[in-house]
Amino acid sequence: MTFWSVSDVRARLRALGANPKHEMRVLRLWSQALPQTQGRRPLESFMPLAVREALPDIEAELQALTTLREQHPGEDGSARLLVGLHDGQSVESVLLPRDGLCVSSQVGCAVGCVFCMTGREGLVRQVGSAEMVAQVALARSLRPVKKVVFMGMGEPSHNLDQVLEAIDLLGTVGNIAHKNLVFSTVGDERVFERLPQERVKPALALSLHTTRADLRAQLLPRAPRFDPQDLVEAGERYARATGYPIQYQWTLMEGVNDSPEELDGIVRLLKGKYALMNMIPFNSVPGLPYQRPSWERAAEIARTLHRRGILTKLRQSAGQDVDGGCGQLRARDVVQRVKVVRSFSALET
Repeated sequence: MTFWSVSDVRARLRALGANPKHEMRVLRLWSQALPQTQGRRPLESFMPLAVREALPDIEAELQALTTLREQHPGEDGSARLLVGLHDGQSVESVLLPRDGLCVSSQVGCAVGCVFCMTGREGLVRQVGSAEMVAQVALARSLRPVKKVVFMGMGEPSHNLDQVLEAIDLLGTVGNIAHKNLVFSTVGDERVFERLPQERVKPALALSLHTTRADLRAQLLPRAPRFDPQDLVEAGERYARATGYPIQYQWTLMEGVNDSPEELDGIVRLLKGKYALMNMIPFNSVPGLPYQRPSWERAAEIARTLHRRGILTKLRQSAGQDVDGGCGQLRARDVVQRVKVVRSFSALET
């Protein structure tokens, strides 16, 4: 049996006679990249015999969920990781400066944002919650990880159950503060329904990119038709409920969404909101016609928004020099297109 989800791991342990405390111990050590023998108490003093006997194999299977195929260090302290999965597919994770990690929730992506490399080949398959946690464990074997952002390959709302299961584990025994878990999405009504009900409520990053509904439909062709104003209102409700400001993502493209009219629209939508605008100049992607504005122009846009009362950060994406920046990740090692055999509520309605 190959683990795919955290539920699979729990089921295996329960079948061996583990109780919830035993489960949590195994999951805690795994998610924190610690050996299963870690601890002051010997295993035989509290762990059932069947679990103890199976533990070496279980630990080996958990470690085998992800394999580091390549590591590409960036000049800014980041590193793009090409991570092999058990079936030969691959995803990319990015080690970020200041103990962060960007993980992938899908191999490929179905949204097809026109400025992003990930979705150019469509969706190959979903990534299980155990595979997401395994990306964190792999990264923690390389350096400390204190923040995990679900901003890598894929649209998390299209794999909602698995992403939330991974977030729940990381936010409990995984020792990641809830506000340091970031769920990034183009916007889906199910996200706003589900996240407030969860035990672990992550911070939310919403891909806005424009204040115009018609332009957003062109830039994000297969995203839900969420009017920008409605998206911001839904985000504001979640921000007030959790106490975390919404991070609005804006890929800044010259001549596309950098006009004075767009800046007026941002002020109209975000003035007085519990929000942070992340301006991210477009990262070069081969074959795409878009251009990033000069850094001086981008900085002036951020200053203008600041003067008009919008908290704005101009982001220099980590890992650009190693193709690890926003929009640059892709399944560089896809061996074949596979049929998605697991179904999720997020895709069934």
